[in-house]
Amino acid sequence: MQIQMKRWFVVALGVALGIGWGTRAQAAKQTTNQNAIGFSVAATIPRNQLDQKQSYFDLKMKTGQTQTLKTTIYNSTNRDIEVATAIHTAYTNTNGIIEYVQPAKTFDASLKVKMSDVTKVNGPAKVTVPAKGLKVVTAKVTMPAKPFHGVVLGGWYFKRVDQKVTGAVKGTTNISNQYSYVIGLKYTSGKVPAPVLKLDKVKAGLANSHRGIIPYLRNTSAVIIPKLKLSTTISKADGTTVKKATKENVQLAPNSTFKYPLLLGDQELKAGRYHLHMVAKNQDHRWVFDRDFTISKQDAKHYNQKSVDNRGISVIWFIVLGALAMLVIGLLLIWLFFLIRKRKQRKTDD
Repeated sequence: MQIQMKRWFVVALGVALGIGWGTRAQAAKQTTNQNAIGFSVAATIPRNQLDQKQSYFDLKMKTGQTQTLKTTIYNSTNRDIEVATAIHTAYTNTNGIIEYVQPAKTFDASLKVKMSDVTKVNGPAKVTVPAKGLKVVTAKVTMPAKPFHGVVLGGWYFKRVDQKVTGAVKGTTNISNQYSYVIGLKYTSGKVPAPVLKLDKVKAGLANSHRGIIPYLRNTSAVIIPKLKLSTTISKADGTTVKKATKENVQLAPNSTFKYPLLLGDQELKAGRYHLHMVAKNQDHRWVFDRDFTISKQDAKHYNQKSVDNRGISVIWFIVLGALAMLVIGLLLIWLFFLIRKRKQRKTDD
């Protein structure tokens, strides 16, 4: 049997004060895991870096400014490797974490300046890095001609693409490892605005095929909102509590929407009128949201049917079915016992 397994090794190079990035591995030049990964990356920090100690690009930019950024790819293997590179615009994923690796499918309507629009990789999307060597790649930044106030956030993504699964061997498992790095890109221009958090819609839906109620939280300001604690209560129209949840350390990317899944588990969605009360706060700000919303019969039926929460057989059903099976087997044995006894009796009488 041949199994192809993808393993992503992501390095977000750098952590800044309150921006909500987490370092998931060591900086590029260090050798931790490098032998397994086969390559690493390191940014060339320019003079307009706000914090020279950081290993990602945290730049002070001006209106209409152009600049070339440099990153070095290091190859620690004994053969040439191929690395793909791209620029991604940051957004908030459904875990409440700022996402730099997977490209967004849609963006919040308030996002006016995308990182992928103002930063372009120079040259081909894939480069070859020589064995035991290095390759310098560059990207050009072109800030908007109109004044922009706030933060543009994204990542410079690197992925090794030359690994291939070897020929299948019966009885063995083949593994294809795919590794990637992300160098953070953060441009600050003009005066950074205050954060603006809004509750958009609240609706029933699915998250990873699990049913729930999903509030849409929008950060409509060009600034990161870090370390939010969300305390949420959903109740029926008569005041009966349906769901209570607390989520901490939520990080919202600039001008992004957080689709916050409040999963119901074994509890089915039911049509009716509901109310959501939410308090969102961090060290510097506090927002309180109240919203009435309705779940239609059509939506409740649709998401309940699509949900994977009710597709398994519970332990209780296993017990019930097991008991029934034992009862059937017991009755069958009793029937066979009397049947055999009756036949023996007939032979004796004969």
